[in-house]
Amino acid sequence: MKTEQKVSEEIGCELGKHKGFSYTIKSLHFDENYQPSDSTRVTTNFANLARGESRQENLRNALRMVDSRFNALAHWDNPRGDRYSVELEIISVDVDVEGKGETFPSIEILKTKIIDRKTQKHIEGIVGNNFSSYVRDYDFSVLLREHNKSRSEFSIPEGFGELHGKLFKDFLESAEYKENFSKLPVICLSVSDNKTYQQTENQHPVLGVEYTPNETSLTEQYFKKMGFDVRYFMPPNSVAPLAFYFFGDLLSDYTNLELIGTISTMETFQKIYRPEIYNANAVAGNLYKPDLKHADHSLTQIVYDREERSQLAVKQGVFAEENFIKPYQAILQQWSENFAV
Repeated sequence: MKTEQKVSEEIGCELGKHKGFSYTIKSLHFDENYQPSDSTRVTTNFANLARGESRQENLRNALRMVDSRFNALAHWDNPRGDRYSVELEIISVDVDVEGKGETFPSIEILKTKIIDRKTQKHIEGIVGNNFSSYVRDYDFSVLLREHNKSRSEFSIPEGFGELHGKLFKDFLESAEYKENFSKLPVICLSVSDNKTYQQTENQHPVLGVEYTPNETSLTEQYFKKMGFDVRYFMPPNSVAPLAFYFFGDLLSDYTNLELIGTISTMETFQKIYRPEIYNANAVAGNLYKPDLKHADHSLTQIVYDREERSQLAVKQGVFAEENFIKPYQAILQQWSENFAV
């Protein structure tokens, strides 16, 4: 007969094996008619484009930019530069903590699909690309801010990002993820304006020239708790490196077309949201320090309010606190402790 302690240990291990929470995956086509759902973070790249009077024109222009960049990178057997188009699918993931059918919007990511007009084939692209999370908003815009409000020197709260990291790993190990996606995600973000990047000798035909940062960042540490490694590459004819967060081997686990789908999508978003860096008129040199106040850059026809975006991040963090962190605090704490078993 099993002792009560033994049974408790086994239950803890089962929770650590991803049987505590369940996930619901929903998808929505991202095109010029896209309307953000009520649960979508309004600061998310794709949702931010779909606001205001110019929403349809914004979306149409952004998608045109993606296709143009894709064909420029996939130039072989593509003499007219129009062989490919990219379809984007918004993947929304809701988590059910108690198994009662009550869900909270966990994350949103993008999945690319490549249309080859020459062969009439649809090629599955990478899932991930963009990364949106209410819990991350809570960590950075509520928890971290409150922790440092009365401190003379900046510091990071104990266990910062651990719950979010475990939730993400749990989703990747879930049956729902494995049933829907054949490869692990790649997230593509902007470089940090707090760091300096050194160009290396390493060069990839699609990802381009590799850069290395002078130090680690809080974002890198946060994504590491989610299981990600990171490398920095500046693709051909780009003006600044991008941060690629990945599992496994970024250079060999994905095809050139898959990588181009991610580059063309996320570089387009960065040109819109970080024009000082990604639409600069000068190319990053051997030693590169990004600058969000850099005046020598060009604007796209798509404009957004960066200040409003920062304010909304705080509101979204409070939403996560009130609707997820506080209501499920005891369950989340116990689950997080057992996850490490």
